[in-house]
Amino acid sequence: MNYIEVSSYDELSRKAANIIAAQVIMKPCSVLGLATGSSPLGTYEKLAKLCKAGDVDFSAVTSVNLDEYVGLSPDNEQSYRYFMDKNLFSKINIDRSKTYVPDGCAADIKAEGERYDALIEKLGGIDIQLLGIGHDGHIGFNEPDEFFTKETHLVSLDPSTIEANARFFASKDEVPTKAITMGIMSIMQAKKVLLIANGKNKKDIVEKSFFGPITPKIPASVLQLHPDLTVIYCEN
Repeated sequence: MNYIEVSSYDELSRKAANIIAAQVIMKPCSVLGLATGSSPLGTYEKLAKLCKAGDVDFSAVTSVNLDEYVGLSPDNEQSYRYFMDKNLFSKINIDRSKTYVPDGCAADIKAEGERYDALIEKLGGIDIQLLGIGHDGHIGFNEPDEFFTKETHLVSLDPSTIEANARFFASKDEVPTKAITMGIMSIMQAKKVLLIANGKNKKDIVEKSFFGPITPKIPASVLQLHPDLTVIYCEN
């Protein structure tokens, strides 16, 4: 594990963007595993600037996102497809037809999970997976449990996750209670994993995840077993 502690969110975002940019420069047809939430916003902003400056070309890149709320259509402003289109895809020269997000409106979520796993396999796996981390140690929407779930699957969101995500909605009652998320297997099979975390309120869970025992009660702790893991943390 490459553990990097930085002094500011801007530095965290710059380092994360540089790592992703280097991957795309080295392999223009990279498959990028992408995340949503507040943590990667700075990273996406810096990637957009690198693209605009002509330093990174995303035209041959494919992306697969970690998760999506169940019941939110792609044009819903709170959906993760909408988030990605607004904060990254509309600002870089990526082929939108090669950007994939799980379908939270699928009639059969189990079948959608199987389709998504088959897609990732068909693409040859993920070259670099970007992750954030929840206050309870969740990655994607893999919540604390008695076991690690391997496949893309339906999950009932933990009350603490709903509470944390309520800031993006008009009220907590509007936050979906279920999501479809990439499983631990697809995340762990990514060739590289890059996890970013910022804020004093994340310090405790970062320490437990990466310097404590490996347990499904702290899903991120499984990343200690990954052969190419980079964690970037800033307290501010």
